[in-house]
Amino acid sequence: MRSFVIHMSSSTARRPNADQLCAALPNAELFEAVNGRDPDQISGVELHSGNLHRPHYPFPLRPAEIGVFESHRRIWRKLVEDDIDLAIITEDDLRIDRARMEQALGLLASIATPDHYIRIPVKQREVPAQVLAEQDGLRLILPKVIGLQCVCQMVGKNAAERLLATTDQIDRPVDTFLQMHWLTDQPVHALQGSGNQEVAQEIGGSTIQTKPPLSDKLTREFKRAAYRAKLHLHPQRPPASSG
Repeated sequence: MRSFVIHMSSSTARRPNADQLCAALPNAELFEAVNGRDPDQISGVELHSGNLHRPHYPFPLRPAEIGVFESHRRIWRKLVEDDIDLAIITEDDLRIDRARMEQALGLLASIATPDHYIRIPVKQREVPAQVLAEQDGLRLILPKVIGLQCVCQMVGKNAAERLLATTDQIDRPVDTFLQMHWLTDQPVHALQGSGNQEVAQEIGGSTIQTKPPLSDKLTREFKRAAYRAKLHLHPQRPPASSG
C-alpha cells in the first residue's frame, strides 16, 4: 500500500498538516499539486465549458478545480505506470484520527482490489444502495448517489486506468465527474465512520471556494439543486449477482 498527499509546495501554511499526513499514512509521500493557472502544467488536458457530458454542468471550471483534477489524474497515471495495485490519495487539508484510520484500513485490507475506488469521506451523507461490510462503527457502502469531495480515497490501479481513459477532456470538477459512474464504468464505494475531517479553514482556507455576493449564491444554489436532481435519475445499483 502506498499513500500520496497532494500538496503545492508554495502553500507553506498547509505544509505542517501535509507532513503529519505523511507520518501517519502507510508509505506516504508528498505529491506536487498542479497549478491550474499555469498553461504548461495543464496542457495535456482539453477543457470544455460544462457541456461535454450530460447532465450539463452549470458552472465554469475554476483554475483551482482544473489543478485539482489534473493532480488526481497524475496520481492515477502513476498507479498505472508504476504498477501500484492500491494507494491512498489525500488532499493536504485532511485530518485523520490515526487509530480510527488504522481500523478503516484494516477493514478494507480484505476487501479492496485494484478495481476499487473507495471514498473515505469527511461528510457522512451518502445513502446506501448496498452495505458491503460493517465493523466497529465503520460501514462500507455502495451509495445511491456518489458524494462530493476528494479529500481522501483508496484507489486501485484498474480503477485509475478506467478513469484516465475518460478524462483526456474535462468539463467539470473531479468530484462531480466521479459521480457519473454510468460514463466511467467505475463504481464508487464509500467507507463511512472513519473520523476524517477537513481542516482547510484552520490551515489557510480552501484553494477553491470563494464567497460570492448573496444574489450569486442563491443562483448557484438553485442551479446546484437542479443538477443534483438530475444525478438522482442515475443511481448506483448493486451488481445483479448480489441480488
